[in-house]
Amino acid sequence: MTDSNNTPVQAVLFDLDGTFADTAPDLAAALNHTRATRDLPPLPLETLRPQASHGSRGLLKIGFGIEPDDADYDALRDIFLEHYERNICVHTCLFSGMSELVNELEQRGLSWGIVTNKPHRYTLPLMQALGYAHRAACLVSGDTCAHAKPHPLPLLHAAQLVSANPHNCIYLGDDLRDMQAAQAAGMTGLVARYGYVDGTETGWPAHGMIATPQALLPYLAR
Repeated sequence: MTDSNNTPVQAVLFDLDGTFADTAPDLAAALNHTRATRDLPPLPLETLRPQASHGSRGLLKIGFGIEPDDADYDALRDIFLEHYERNICVHTCLFSGMSELVNELEQRGLSWGIVTNKPHRYTLPLMQALGYAHRAACLVSGDTCAHAKPHPLPLLHAAQLVSANPHNCIYLGDDLRDMQAAQAAGMTGLVARYGYVDGTETGWPAHGMIATPQALLPYLAR
């Protein structure tokens, strides 16, 4: 873990699944619907939650033990995604304290936005359903740029959209690729330990770890 720099913060960027919003319940429901089409029993949410940041690939792997090159993968993925798209925000909600954090950022005049590997066709409807699409200064999805995280391009693109220097941005995420992308982009990377972390986060290239969204606030006063 490295020390944070002393540059003034201009913007805060968030990963979506497992950082900004708790999407695991609806993703797990989509997987269990897919399992039901194969006469398999549902898996408990707590078993699936750690894989929620890895999208359909991670969930199908734990739900069926398959990889993208398996014969049945595409058919199962289509069933999963169709159900998820139709039920994208049934049980999904912001993590406790996130709405207060966003309010505080806006009151301080700081831009905030989303940088996720989730495709745009799911990112925008979800943010709209949560009521935050119009408030975010940017929504950068996994298919917005030529590369997705851990490549730094999505974060650099987001910084450009919010008119901020990457070195003056904080990126909050709950996956190794989030911290790798932040490091490569020259941003301050913070680990959302309240999210879907997998226990390896102490070895990630992060500037810090926070247990709640509002624990980010001290990083704004550097």
